Amino acid sequence: MDKIILSPKEIYEYVEGVGVKKCSNRAMQTLFLGILAGMFIALGGFAAGVASHSIANYGIAKLVAGIVFPVGLILVLLCGAELFTGNNLLTVAYFEGKITLQDVLKNWVIVFIGNLIGALIISSLLYLSGSLEADGGLVGAYFIKVASKKVSLNLGQALTSGILCNIVVCLAVWGSYAAKDTAGKILMGFFPIMAFVIAGFEHCVANMFYLSAALFAKSNDVIVALYHGPIEKLDKIDIPHIINNLIPVTIGNIVGGGIIIAGMYCVIYKRREKQNNIIASKERLNINSTSN
Repeated sequence: MDKIILSPKEIYEYVEGVGVKKCSNRAMQTLFLGILAGMFIALGGFAAGVASHSIANYGIAKLVAGIVFPVGLILVLLCGAELFTGNNLLTVAYFEGKITLQDVLKNWVIVFIGNLIGALIISSLLYLSGSLEADGGLVGAYFIKVASKKVSLNLGQALTSGILCNIVVCLAVWGSYAAKDTAGKILMGFFPIMAFVIAGFEHCVANMFYLSAALFAKSNDVIVALYHGPIEKLDKIDIPHIINNLIPVTIGNIVGGGIIIAGMYCVIYKRREKQNNIIASKERLNINSTSN
């Protein structure tokens, strides 16, 4: 009978194989899969914003957003797409010597660009369709409010929040590999992502959407009039401040997923494998010595 779930060690080996496969894909294929992932995350982000924008209670608003947002990662996991934060786990294959650092960086750059294009496609379509003007413009004002907080984070806050985010996101991706059925993948993709959204951690691909949507919304005077936050924060919603947010958040995401999660599992299972090989070698030597 086939196993319905992989063991932790089997997940590690599976992630290693996935890393090798991802780096063997054609660049154009990787780019378009990256665009799809950016679109999926943006759609989840917009739906979460619409669902929670008018809720005054902070905790309940976060909970509602957390319940809706995971649709983005679920689409990535089930429909097939390349998400930068999930692909930070490529370092497992690198640590095992199956791919080169150049392979990893090439994939990350292509996927990051694809995710950005996908997020921009959705945010521009939402602007052109008038979706940001929903509820009298309050939806667009919500995205301005969210973005104003993100661009006001200092370097340390953006970096550490990015680390925390991708610890959770990569565990969601890691855990989804354990399940062989659709329901299992959905559940594993849902709860950790819900937790990261409720916690308010920084995700570089989600930020590509939230910040670009706010930039579009800022061009609408009706929407801006509904923003009641500090003007200095509103003024920070521009390209330089967006870049200043994305850089530390992206680095933090790499550290959280590519070094902490991938690195720790590598230490656990690679070291255990070496120890097992050493023990086996000693046992063989003992057998040979006894037989002699």
